[in-house]
Amino acid sequence: MVTMLDPKTLTLLVTGATSGIGAATARRFADAGARIVAVGRREDRLAELKAAYGERVHTVILDARDWAATQQAFENLPAPFDAYNVVFANAGLALGLEPAHEAKMEDWQTMVDTNINGLIYTVRASVPAMVKRGEGHVVFTGSVAGDYPYPGGNVYGGTKAFVKQFALNLWADLAGTGVRVTNIEPGLTETEFSMVRFAGDKGAADKVYAGTAPMTGEDIAEQVFFACSMPRHVNITRIQAMAGQQGFGPFAIKRNPA
Repeated sequence: MVTMLDPKTLTLLVTGATSGIGAATARRFADAGARIVAVGRREDRLAELKAAYGERVHTVILDARDWAATQQAFENLPAPFDAYNVVFANAGLALGLEPAHEAKMEDWQTMVDTNINGLIYTVRASVPAMVKRGEGHVVFTGSVAGDYPYPGGNVYGGTKAFVKQFALNLWADLAGTGVRVTNIEPGLTETEFSMVRFAGDKGAADKVYAGTAPMTGEDIAEQVFFACSMPRHVNITRIQAMAGQQGFGPFAIKRNPA
């Protein structure tokens, strides 16, 4: 019989904790008795989480794309939150769905800054302390877009491919240290993600999920919780999940007119 970890022994540090998968994961762990370090940019959302769970939540207003601020924030966490043993580097976004030759350079740059730089800053600022303690778990929010291309996915898919390979390389470095690494790779999931992608255009965002039963932030949070609850000698390297109505398409072939 497998003995799962007691969530009351876990302290979760989660970036992007103010919405979507990050917020759902913070609540899932807190409901199970874990301590939470909730990191995000929206003070009001962080305050709501703190109000719901009280002294078991410590909030940090932070833009994870700022290396110096991230390093300082993590180094100055108060006890007992400084003994975090799960780090969920979740902050990320997609912007636009235009083909590469029409995409906005500022959108590309923001995705790289957030999905890559924000992630590696979070890792570099948090992992040394967990290695020193000989216990920890790093979890990433990847995407099926890191494996499978789609029109308009250009730089977003590229950043998630980076996340996938970085997770595998990080595990190669950390194997045997007591610090585990997991990449969670969702498919169709309805959160604020598409609202951000389409700059607040609700109609465009709703079309993404029209006629489907997409996964939710809570569905993905459950996957994070499962991976982190496994006995410490078990490392789940990847979890890839899709909505039941999502599958794979044929190769795109562009034919010249006869």
